[in-house]
Amino acid sequence: MDISTVLGVLMAFGMILFGIISNRASLGIYYNLPSLFITVGGAIASTIASHPREKSFKIFKIMMSTFKELKVDNIGLIRTLVSFSEKARREGLLSLEEHLNEIEDPFMKKALQLVIDGTDPDLLKNMMETEMDLIEEDFAAEKALLDSAGAFAPAYGMIGTLIGLIAMLKTLNNPETLGPGMSVALITTFYGSLLSNAVFLPMAEKIGRRAAKILRQKQMILEGVLSIQAGENPRVLEEKLKSFLTNEEKQAYELAIQEART
Repeated sequence: MDISTVLGVLMAFGMILFGIISNRASLGIYYNLPSLFITVGGAIASTIASHPREKSFKIFKIMMSTFKELKVDNIGLIRTLVSFSEKARREGLLSLEEHLNEIEDPFMKKALQLVIDGTDPDLLKNMMETEMDLIEEDFAAEKALLDSAGAFAPAYGMIGTLIGLIAMLKTLNNPETLGPGMSVALITTFYGSLLSNAVFLPMAEKIGRRAAKILRQKQMILEGVLSIQAGENPRVLEEKLKSFLTNEEKQAYELAIQEART
């Protein structure tokens, strides 16, 4: 489980709850079922209407995916590619075929299979870059879905407020109903802003950042496989792939190499 998503959402709702309690307000006055239906239901309905069915019908699945931990082992990936490079230089590219079943990443498995099959390097690069474009489009579609929900939620909050104001104005001659009526009218705006800024938009941002990490890893794989195919020196390959690492990952990689040598 991705603790940052869980902690972030809980903290957002917790701070708002703290603000409500600090003002000595009753939690009950912040609950209104019709307002909740207008905001949540309206935002989801418009999101579904504005995106293709294959994505919009999976909105809850996409939201739940942000709670799962993303495991990207770039350090292990470099060590694997370097070992493949060393083996290919010693025994030839066909020797890598025995390791294909050990590879879990479909992208890497396909790229190595193309190398083993003797695919032209330019064709291989074009094919795998097309795969990367499709991965990027898939993540972009998921992010756009949640961005839309984040935009629609405040809009439906305003619609709910207008509905409440219209109902309140009908009883304008009764001053006792103005305060409670205005309170109910504003709740949908509160719900819309809360859902947008505490749920939908942060989740969309999380998907966007995950996409960047995964695409960076795919680029590493492609560069590594092309280098193996070209017969480059494993040390050159290692240095090339290390350029994709963050400073923290580089330090961890050097530490892992030192531990492996001792």
